[in-house]
Order: sequence, then structure tokens, then C-alpha cells
Amino acid sequence: MDIEDQKAGLVSRLLPIPQENEFHSRKGLSKDEIVAEVKKQLLLAGPLVFVNLLINSLQVISVMFVGHLGELPLSGASLATSFASVTGFSMLIGMGSALDTFCGQSYGAKQYEMLGIHLQRAMIVLLLASIPLALIWGNAGQILVFLGQDPEISAGAGNYARFMIPSIFAFAIIQCHARFLQTQNNVTPMMVTTAFTTLAHLPICWVLVFKSGLGNRGAALANSVSYWINAVLLVLYVRISPSCKNTWTGFSKEALNGLPKFLKLSIPSAVMISLEIWSFEMMVLLSGLLPNPKLETSVLSISLNTCSMVFMIPLGLSGAVSIRVSNELGAGRPQIARLAVCVATFMVVTEGITAAAVMTLGHRVWGYCYSREERVVKYVGEMLLLISVSHFFDGIQSVLSGTIRGCGRQKIGAYINLAAYYLIGAPISILLAFLYHIGGKGLWIGITVALFVQALSLSVITMLTDWEKEVKKAADRVNVKKTSTEALS
Repeated sequence: MDIEDQKAGLVSRLLPIPQENEFHSRKGLSKDEIVAEVKKQLLLAGPLVFVNLLINSLQVISVMFVGHLGELPLSGASLATSFASVTGFSMLIGMGSALDTFCGQSYGAKQYEMLGIHLQRAMIVLLLASIPLALIWGNAGQILVFLGQDPEISAGAGNYARFMIPSIFAFAIIQCHARFLQTQNNVTPMMVTTAFTTLAHLPICWVLVFKSGLGNRGAALANSVSYWINAVLLVLYVRISPSCKNTWTGFSKEALNGLPKFLKLSIPSAVMISLEIWSFEMMVLLSGLLPNPKLETSVLSISLNTCSMVFMIPLGLSGAVSIRVSNELGAGRPQIARLAVCVATFMVVTEGITAAAVMTLGHRVWGYCYSREERVVKYVGEMLLLISVSHFFDGIQSVLSGTIRGCGRQKIGAYINLAAYYLIGAPISILLAFLYHIGGKGLWIGITVALFVQALSLSVITMLTDWEKEVKKAADRVNVKKTSTEALS
């Protein structure tokens, strides 16, 4: 990176930069600053990877217990889990990610009392949004039949989804509190509470599935119980921990005043994330329409599980860079925000190359972890070569999407995802799979093209970002909240 270009890019005519920042812009970035940024992101990303793995494992553990009840209960639980992800959890994850912007920038600007206000706004919005989502889950069986799914499997999925309804409200609370804590660089409590919840989930599942007589419904109820345990632990920590005494100062009527502004950012956030998740789920549904649906669906499911597992590392880096960018923009340090993006991109590219190499070397044997049938193992191996390519681009887009969230530009991200996945990726998937008869590999090639377009588009947006302007936007956003709070008091 050219130092003279950095000097020119850091001269702001719109917003005065503190003297400390002027000093940084004159001297450029030192090696120590770069190393410090790497350490900060690794300290954030490591726990976030751990937390994401454990949160996802709750659903996996429940389905594994149901698998011992028979093929039909397993099919119903798997379908309900996928339905819940598409119609509920993805929406709440997206809406909650608006806190990456609000809480992160407020924390960077040292407007600590505003973090609690943002948290309350998020809880109001997400809990209200959970009500219609719960109604959808309550009618999951009929909806799945309407969508052409097997009536018997749909009935099982409907029962499973109804017993999962309490979990959606707990998940909303978890999302809000997790974002609230991680934007303060306080991720250890999340690790502890999630680890405790996962360990408790095992005996809870065993009792409710095998001892209560509820069967697969017991696994769904176990999800609800475990999510609520996690939610209560996080709520208690925020309320009583000394580390949150400055950021949580109690309930305030001010939380009601900024709901439209929160919705203005949370809705594009939900669209941005949901569009991506839906495209992967749609690929599995389309695989059931291929000439050999059992083989194609099985291999696509294995591929999706493999992709999701490996994606936990880029997802952790995405969360880390979102926090770092929002904190530094809120603090008025555009140069460090840009450095955070460069560091995260370098790390995720390195991870992507490493993961691709490992998957390429092990593509002939990975299928044996799931099946002993040679055709399945061979097909999984062929898919793993495609996954290695898609994972590389998926990692880049995840970090750049985190950058978008840190800046508060989720609307741009939503437009990019819509174009990449549904105007380009989905048509290519359908064309290759059904017209050129490439099957599941054609579906995955379409997703890979979408990821490439998404990563390329986000790269261009990031390179063209005026970081001084983003600092001013962050300052305006924080100052508006500050002024509102002071007026109330």
C-alpha cells in the first residue's frame, strides 16, 4: 500500500480528525500497528468461531438423537430444521446484525450508555418480528404440503416445528445480547454460556427424546429449553456483570424513540443475510427434482454440511472485522478501519487457500465419513473439489460483508446478494442442472458463480469506499443518538 496515497486519503475536509489521528496519518502504519490489528482480530475471531460451532451443534445434536427413532422421524426433523432456518433463524440473525453498526460505532465513539438503548430497541424489534414467524412455524406442516413436500414427512416436520416455537423468542434475545457483547470486544461470556448450554443439551435431549415419550417432538422441545438456558445466562450476565455497568444502565423510554431508524437498517440486514441462506436451501430442494433424487439430495446435503462446517472460520473473521471496522469508524480513525479490512482479507485468503488444499488432498476419502457406497463416496469427492473453490470466494465475501455491516451499508449488500444469487447464480444452476444435465454439480457451480460475483462486487465497493466519509456518517449516527439522549434527560 502506497504511503503517499494513504496520506492523501486521510485528509478530511468534512470532519476534523483528532490530533492523534493526524499523527498516524503523517507517519503511516507501522509494523507494530499491523501486528496489533492481527492480534485483535484473532482474539475476536477465535471465540466467535467456537461460539458459532456450538450454536449450530444444538440443532445437529437434536437431529442425531431423532435419527435413532427411525427414518420417518429423522426426515421430519431434518425438514423442520431446514424450514426453521429459512423462515425464522436467518431473519433474526439478519435483523440482529444491525447492532454490529449501532453498538459497534457507539462503543468506538465512547457513547457507552447508547449500547443499552440499542440493545433494547433490537429486542423490541426482534421479539415483535418473532410473533409472525412463530405463526408460520405453527402452520409448517400445511405450508410444506402446499410446497409439494411428502404429506407424511410434512406432518412430522409440522409437529417438530410447533414444539420449536418457544426457541425463536429465546433466539431473538440471544442474538441481541451476543451482538451487544461482541461489539464491546467481550466474547468470553458468550463462549462460557454457549459451552454450558451445549453440554446441558445432551442430557436434556436424552430425557425428552427417549424418557418422556415425546419422541422427535422431545428433540424440538430440547432445542427450546437449551436456547432459553443460553438466553437467560446472557441476560443475567449483562445485568449483573461489572464489565457492562457502563453499557447497560437499565431500561429507558429512549429505546422507543429510535425504532424507525433501527428498522431502516435491520430490514436490509435481514434481506442481505436471508437471500444468501435461502439460495443454499433452494439448491437442496432443487436436487430433489433431478433424475436420481435420492443420490443427488444425499450428496448435496453432505456437501452443504461440509461447506457449513468449514465456513465457521470465515464467519468468525467476518464478525471480527465487523466489530473492528465499526469501533474504529465510531472512534474517528479511518486509517485503522481500512487496516482492519486489509488484515481480515489477508487472513481469510490464507485460510481459503489452506482449506482448499486440504479438501483437494482429501477429496477421495471424505465421503467415507458419511457412506460406504462407492458411488456416493466418488460423487462426494467430485463435489468437494467444487466446494474448495466455492469456499475460497465464500470466505472473501463473508469478510467483506462484515465490512459492509460495520459501515452500516447493508442496503448495498442486499442489492448485491439479490443480483449475485437470484439474477446470476440461480439461473446458471438451473441451466446447468436441468438443461445440460450436469446434476448436483451444476447446481453447485451456479452457487460458486454467485459467490464469485458477490465477492467481486463487494471488493469493488470496498476499494471505492471513502473512509473519511464513513467516519462522518458514523459520527452523525452517534451524535444523533447522543443528542436525543441528552434532550430526554
